[in-house]
Amino acid sequence: MTSIINLMNWAQDLLNKIVEAVGFIGPLLLRIYIVPVFWVASNNKWNPFAENGTLNPIEGLKHTSRWFGESLGMPLPDLMAFLAWGAEYFGAILLALGLATRWISIPLMFTMIVAAVTVHWQYGWQAVHDLSSPHAAANAGEAIERLSRAKDILREHGNYSWLTEHGNFIVSNNGIEWAATYFIILLALLVMGGGKYVSLDYWLAQKFRQT
Repeated sequence: MTSIINLMNWAQDLLNKIVEAVGFIGPLLLRIYIVPVFWVASNNKWNPFAENGTLNPIEGLKHTSRWFGESLGMPLPDLMAFLAWGAEYFGAILLALGLATRWISIPLMFTMIVAAVTVHWQYGWQAVHDLSSPHAAANAGEAIERLSRAKDILREHGNYSWLTEHGNFIVSNNGIEWAATYFIILLALLVMGGGKYVSLDYWLAQKFRQT
């Protein structure tokens, strides 16, 4: 029995050393995964630079502000649109650099909560209707039936093979699934930080926070 326990302890010690050596990969991959999400989302709200590289006036954010106010009924829509854009735009930059990772995760998590509650909550969990996955919406069966009918129409009257050459058709449900996923990733980054070696947070801590 003692030899078995010693072997298990040795295996655990070896695993701990391996995890310690490559543990920075986890936060790095989470950052790499989520940076494009917020970069695209922020630029869809407002791209501060025009195609020719000149500054695009903040009026470009007005369509997002109108959507926030008229469709979502949010108070202070101009301010809320600017804050959402700023969190995502500068959040993407900071996460890419691994700078202030824990700090920027907080407003981004708040943004995901607001998005889930105001935009996605009414549609339930699933981002895409799928009867084979858990938490299907009540109208998922009807949505899938309509999708099947749409496919039949396209097969009969369209070049279906060409239309689906690079992927199948789906029915978006717009539920909270993706917002919740991004929230969980941000929560993990809040706990772990930007990780060792491939983040500015690590090197700044090495220089300024050593005792």
